[in-house]
Amino acid sequence: MVNALVLASGVLGGIAFFFGAVLAVAHRYLRVEEDPRIEAVERLLPGTNCGACGEPGCRSFAEALVAGRTAPGKCTVSPASAVQAIAKFLGVEAGLEEKRVARLHCAGGKSAVRRLADYSGPRSCRAAYWVNAGERACPWGCLGFGDCERACTFDAIWMNEQELPVVEPEKCTACGDCVEACPLELFTLEPISHKLIVQCRAPLAGEAIRALCRVACDACGRCALDAPPGAIEMRDNLPVILDPKRVDETCTYRCPTGAIRWIEGRQFEDRPVEELVE
Repeated sequence: MVNALVLASGVLGGIAFFFGAVLAVAHRYLRVEEDPRIEAVERLLPGTNCGACGEPGCRSFAEALVAGRTAPGKCTVSPASAVQAIAKFLGVEAGLEEKRVARLHCAGGKSAVRRLADYSGPRSCRAAYWVNAGERACPWGCLGFGDCERACTFDAIWMNEQELPVVEPEKCTACGDCVEACPLELFTLEPISHKLIVQCRAPLAGEAIRALCRVACDACGRCALDAPPGAIEMRDNLPVILDPKRVDETCTYRCPTGAIRWIEGRQFEDRPVEELVE
């Protein structure tokens, strides 16, 4: 019995020694030296791991920068000073890109949309979507249960008194978590300079949609008529902004419902809907 234990221990020890030697040799001759600049660049990045740059995290973005596969300006979360510091350190062009923020294409809060039913299931947009689309009469609008708020790991979204998500542009990293969380695909990521926002996705027109929501687009087409030629066109009863650089606030002046708005900062302010609709 003792001899068997000694033999087993010897065999296991020999195996361990053999594979240890193999690993030591592999480490000595097969290891890949890591560029020390990766660590330095990573320290200059914000560490949010938001993915807005197109990489899964700041570490992989630092590796891509050192390898020359991308530009420092792809990180729209970093301040311009940090981007310039990385560019100077690596000896490359900064390639500054415009910051993007999440925008919601619905303005139909609880005071604006006719209540259709009482929903008593889980307080989740995705759950309500599969149960008769929640409580509100408009099946294309925000459900108001805050899946986007819970999905945002940067605390950039909060629900206002109208049960609409408010995005804080300063905190938004354009990570896209809210886009994925919304079952109705109401969020898009827009360059912050694109200030004209269509706050409706309902394809109905006239009284058919106004009976459901007081702030929905009724397809009157005035915004398209007031825009420069070719800048906005109506498609499926909704305005489509074709050239964001050529439109201005005048496109919103004749909108009877406030469905198209000029956004300077936060898309929605914490005010009753009666104050938002003229």
